[in-house]
Amino acid sequence: MKELNIIAADFKQGDNFKIGSFNVIGNQVVVGNNVTIENSCVIASNVTIGDGTIIKNHVELREGTVIGENCLIDSKVSSSGNCKIGNNVTLRYDTIIARGIVIGDNTYVCPRVMTNNLDSGKNAIGGAQIGKNCFIGTNAVIQHGIKIADNVTIGSMTFVNKSIEEAGSTYVGIPAKKIK
Repeated sequence: MKELNIIAADFKQGDNFKIGSFNVIGNQVVVGNNVTIENSCVIASNVTIGDGTIIKNHVELREGTVIGENCLIDSKVSSSGNCKIGNNVTLRYDTIIARGIVIGDNTYVCPRVMTNNLDSGKNAIGGAQIGKNCFIGTNAVIQHGIKIADNVTIGSMTFVNKSIEEAGSTYVGIPAKKIK
């Protein structure tokens, strides 16, 4: 039984769309074919969700979030808006995606990763750009305005405060240091 969803009149859904209960979906939201939105999610205006994507419970996607195809957005993930998530991306439990983040295709983000778009003076710098095929470990923190190359591995609990330009490298520690 699907009950108590609040969905804007101009919401556009593809074929085989599935929705749970207690969701709020704003104006000009577009979801593709075979999309599932589970329970208690807030999808703000101007959000796009690609074909085959699964949105788990208690997810908040703020205005301007674009999610590609075949993604898994796990429970309690939050986006600050105006971010772009590529195809085949997994965002695990309780991850925070800051405003302006770009995440490349086939990237896996472990639970409780935090990204940031403000500097210490509270100035909006913009989110990080994370390359394709990256792996970001649990509880990693990725600072504002940096770039992470393709095929990079970031270890758990790593603090990334500078761009990582070497594709295929591995970084761990506080601050992040290259180990491979």
